[in-house]
Amino acid sequence: MAVAQSAAALPRLSLAGVEDQILDGTIKGVPSAASLRLGEIGRQGWNVLAGDMPMPLAVIRESVLKANSAWMAAFTAANGLLIAPHGKTTMAPQLFDLQIADGAWAITVATMQQLTVCQRYGVKRVILANQPVGKQEIAACFEALREPGFELYCLADSLAGVELLAEAAGGHRNANPLRILVEIGFMGGRTGARSREEAMAVARAVAASPGLRLSGFECFEGLLSEAKAADRLLDEVVATAAAAEAEGLLGHEPMVLSAGGTSLFDRAGERFNAASFARPILKLLRSGCYLTHDSTTYTASFRRITMETSLALPPGGLEPALEVWAYVQSRPERGRSLLTVGKRDISYDSGFPVPLRWYRPGGAMARPEPMPAGHTVLALNDQHCHLGTPLKSPLEVGDMVAFGIGHPCTTFDKWGLLMLVDDAYQVTGAIRTFF
Repeated sequence: MAVAQSAAALPRLSLAGVEDQILDGTIKGVPSAASLRLGEIGRQGWNVLAGDMPMPLAVIRESVLKANSAWMAAFTAANGLLIAPHGKTTMAPQLFDLQIADGAWAITVATMQQLTVCQRYGVKRVILANQPVGKQEIAACFEALREPGFELYCLADSLAGVELLAEAAGGHRNANPLRILVEIGFMGGRTGARSREEAMAVARAVAASPGLRLSGFECFEGLLSEAKAADRLLDEVVATAAAAEAEGLLGHEPMVLSAGGTSLFDRAGERFNAASFARPILKLLRSGCYLTHDSTTYTASFRRITMETSLALPPGGLEPALEVWAYVQSRPERGRSLLTVGKRDISYDSGFPVPLRWYRPGGAMARPEPMPAGHTVLALNDQHCHLGTPLKSPLEVGDMVAFGIGHPCTTFDKWGLLMLVDDAYQVTGAIRTFF
């Protein structure tokens, strides 16, 4: 079997436009009297535990963030894999740059706005993990390809979709092709061809269309709850790719095999590594949530991976880096406290957040302490958290509570700015998002 070959490394991004943005109290998490450049935040001496910023406050523990990025880089390298992380998770060019520094092959996006953000800050290889169908979306794809050295991949799962792309390709006459990954789906899932016959028809149509280039096959297994179901889908990707290779539908570039989830990325690695092709293969993961991980769903998924996978696992592992802090605002009744964080601030689509630790400003506590057992989120309103509180709880009005989150995507998209902190919760910088 030909080994995976990686294309040229991506250049680091141009972040001056982010660092120079002026921030003030109109931005959630910034003190009301502040007015400063984003690049100056790490020099202000702010500390979360000192109450130097208003709450709720989203923070990323910098040491854990960097360790997670390095772990995934080591994992992919050890197993002959590449990664094109989902940029939609964070929509933060500063974090894209960290991932690129750690060897990301591309950045994956889902919409044209996300593609524009990538290009604005210098990402040179992007996977649009959707099939563009609207006039504006398709035109934007071919306009993006006018940039010298820029590579764009997008998905296709139907002859109708290929026809739309082929028609636009004929009008642009661009020497830089739009690279296509044929998407393999499953019944009840999202997009993707539902049979091998349909997928092969799409592949043939792409291969026959000037301005389009058949580059590989992919799937999104993230909606599947069982490893065996993911294996069946991944094996279908491999089988369809083998059929396309046998027909001679692909050009001279290495063929991409790709899958997109974070909870089952081990299954993608194992199934793609077991495949055999005559041509070079790029075995590409598109996981995005690994960078900050979480305290619920992905923690459980990663525990399964460490127990079941046959792939090489580097020392250490993924840990939660993203927290949202809030004050105890009221204890109006027995068994319930109200905190200053709600649906506008924190994920709740994959389960309620988890109270991790607490801290009393101005008291005798040297550092935050683990939250005692029995404290559980009961409900979230727009701006309030109902925290189930044991009768012997130490919490008082004015205390700070750190919450672990689930599904990082839907916490990131609630924040235009997240603070980077060291292990003592001293602010070292800030991350700007573009949702």
